[in-house]
Amino acid sequence: MCGAGASVTEPVAPAFYALRAGGWRDYVTLLHPPYTLWHLSYVAIGAALAPAFHTDRLVLALAAFFLALGVAAHALDELNGRPLRTEIPARAHVVLAALALAGAVAIGVAAAAAWGWGLLAFVAVGAVLVPAYNLEWFGGAVHTGLGFALAWGAFPALTGYFVEAQTLRVEAIGAAAYATALSLAQRTLSTTRRRARRRSSAPCGCSRWRPSCSPSGSSPGG
Repeated sequence: MCGAGASVTEPVAPAFYALRAGGWRDYVTLLHPPYTLWHLSYVAIGAALAPAFHTDRLVLALAAFFLALGVAAHALDELNGRPLRTEIPARAHVVLAALALAGAVAIGVAAAAAWGWGLLAFVAVGAVLVPAYNLEWFGGAVHTGLGFALAWGAFPALTGYFVEAQTLRVEAIGAAAYATALSLAQRTLSTTRRRARRRSSAPCGCSRWRPSCSPSGSSPGG
């Protein structure tokens, strides 16, 4: 509990976009809307750089990544310690992740059948990346800063380009490098801020960064 004389404040939300916990709001928060849109933009950047552009291909690519990243990956991530403090049952997270990932794979297979079987390689990589990163498979080897940047930066950009061009050229590599660098910067900055927000409220609502909130009167950061 907080020490005597502690200054009680409103609990800090786990993310700036997190809605009040409960009901449909949890599902909106679960999507991490700003970050999902950010990483979907890499798909659009890759597609826009292709020598030929097809709107229908971009739309399906965005739909697949929304399901795989926006829904499945974030549902699995929330299972690990409830970082967003949602009240969604664990079983619902698993079902949501499985259905969303299956939907993304189905879109990918249909796209490959329509536009080129080379897309299956991207479908397979994406289907493995989601659980490998968020469930920390392979000893957590993928769950690193670089793994994040490659999985959710470079990979969407390369896929967006390939779905349009059915090949990869130097501009696709440039887009992937750009997305990787930006994702690394994003992760570095957002992780620091997110940890501060999530640690800034003790169970009683007082700021854990304030010495008065520690039972011993010392800073709890050690």
